[in-house]
Amino acid sequence: MDHLFQFPAPFVKNSKKKKIAVHFLNKATLKEWLKKQKASIKSQIKQTGFDASPHQICDVKNARNETNIILCGIHDPVHYLDSAYAVQFLETNYSKSFLNSRVFSISSKHEAEDLNKLCIGWGLAHYRFTPYKKSSAGSLSLITPEKADPKDITASIEAVSLLRNLINTPANDLGTNELASAAKTLAKNHKASIKIIQGKELENGFPMIHAVGKASPRPPQLVDLRWGKDGDPKVTIVGKGIIYDTGGLNLKPGQFMRDMKKDMGGAAHALGVAHMVMAMNLPIQLRVLLPIAENAVAGNSYRPGDVLQTRKGDTVEINDTDAEGRLVVADALTYACEEKNDLLIDFCTLTGAARVALGYDIPAFFSNQDEFLSSLRDVGMEADDPVWPLPLWQGYKPEMGSIIADISNEGTGRAGAIHGALFLEHFIDSKTDWIHFDCYAWEQGGKPGRPKGGADTGARALFHFLKERYL
Repeated sequence: MDHLFQFPAPFVKNSKKKKIAVHFLNKATLKEWLKKQKASIKSQIKQTGFDASPHQICDVKNARNETNIILCGIHDPVHYLDSAYAVQFLETNYSKSFLNSRVFSISSKHEAEDLNKLCIGWGLAHYRFTPYKKSSAGSLSLITPEKADPKDITASIEAVSLLRNLINTPANDLGTNELASAAKTLAKNHKASIKIIQGKELENGFPMIHAVGKASPRPPQLVDLRWGKDGDPKVTIVGKGIIYDTGGLNLKPGQFMRDMKKDMGGAAHALGVAHMVMAMNLPIQLRVLLPIAENAVAGNSYRPGDVLQTRKGDTVEINDTDAEGRLVVADALTYACEEKNDLLIDFCTLTGAARVALGYDIPAFFSNQDEFLSSLRDVGMEADDPVWPLPLWQGYKPEMGSIIADISNEGTGRAGAIHGALFLEHFIDSKTDWIHFDCYAWEQGGKPGRPKGGADTGARALFHFLKERYL
């Protein structure tokens, strides 16, 4: 599983290769840039119709008919994927031998934050998931701008790549032990402590995690990773780690089961955020809890109509075995609340209802603190990682009722995403500040810097939220 920690690194401090200047311009800065150019350059640009619209690209030749300038239209403000379109253009229109003989530099004037974004987009444009196929993808070397922060750039690219690698790896190779092993490697890389709970300890202490995973030959388990200094605020992130979801006895139709290797996307997000937090040394006590299981089908599968015990002590009636993620996360949330937290977050690929409400790209989030609803949404927009609040509407709580247990794992109305959040809230200490992400963790179509497959949906938004809150 070495590929999980292989990341794009197309950056150099300097180079003796011929340089091509890449200018990232919007309509206003294009006008200023053109004022300083020779008539021959102005003529070339006019002929192409380049006006710096986002994602519009223009290559400019010198007197020897060699490309020495690339113009790339960008958003205002800069979007982190703007630079990925420049990489796509270059890879499409130039030979590998030409690109390998050149080095690129960002030559327009930008603030440090924008330079970081452009470098992150440039790096992620080189992401490929290729451990199962032959690949000859090259790398377009970019000189790291002086004002940019290499530490921030590297942490972001590595975190997103790790997240994508985990989700993209098929479930026949990424089982419960392998996902836990990835957490161990991350802990080792950052000198964090880690504990794995499984077997009888898991069965006795975390009955819902055990119930969901017991039908699989691959053992359910709970990862408990800790990092940081005593005395700093404690932030706990719980990530749903269902390595494959058949739906259990409520078997999914084939078209909905096809991509269920991504049902551990919550755990991937938790590890991605953890990597950024630890790499950037945020002054927090970080705890990561990953409830890991495979929702398989066998003679000992839990059934619709069963009543499960929980770590909290309440009982849950199972209406649908395909609503399994909330069960494993609920036991982990209970465990998290046994210690005092400054902030508790969970990431779950939880409901199709959230996708109906917001589509594939925008994760829904819920919180028991109203102040987070606008602040996290705004931070997500600034980070080019939009997240959107949905209401934790208490009026729907009766729809989670059961006549034989304390709560049902599925609601009776139409508000599926809210039902999932209300179920998890039942296991949260009322004094704990809490944020719940219902994310998709998958790019449906693919675009430069964001290929089809495993995708970060909310991870960067949360990291920037934590950065603003604790730095």
